[in-house]
Amino acid sequence: MSSAVQRVIIALGLVLVLAAANLTVREREALIAEGAPLYLELAPVDPRSLMQGDYMRLRFAIDPLIWPGNRFGAMGQVLDRPPDGSAVIRRDARGVGVFDRIHKGEALGPGESLIQYRLRKHEVRIVTNAWFFQEGTAEQFARARYGEFRVAPNGQALLVALRDQDLQVLGKQNGQ
Repeated sequence: MSSAVQRVIIALGLVLVLAAANLTVREREALIAEGAPLYLELAPVDPRSLMQGDYMRLRFAIDPLIWPGNRFGAMGQVLDRPPDGSAVIRRDARGVGVFDRIHKGEALGPGESLIQYRLRKHEVRIVTNAWFFQEGTAEQFARARYGEFRVAPNGQALLVALRDQDLQVLGKQNGQ
């Protein structure tokens, strides 16, 4: 293969990679702009990583309801839950999401929406399991009680902020 052909192949590969990255960024920007807001109650744990800097490891209060830690329910029955799927969420009057059930393809009722989840290493993951913040700002996030998401109708979600018990945004947002 000639060096000119190799250069063309490399250039085309680079264009494809950049186009894919640009498409992903546009999709996420659209989700932030157009996604429905949803707040999920946090069950935070360790606030610091020596290798990664300041961050809060996140768990959500609905995690054990989505996946109770094993495949067996209260009466020993096998749970019919895929390791990757969608949970049906109902919002309360403040917009805080409450787990209702695992989605099995049925139509959603009024006030219901989906949020995608994944089971990884016996832990439920909803979007992410960490919130990184600037070094020295940990005490701002110590009051975090909710994660704020933007959610698409198909359940795809992005975590956009952490909020306190009164749903007030914590820390600097959007480069402010």
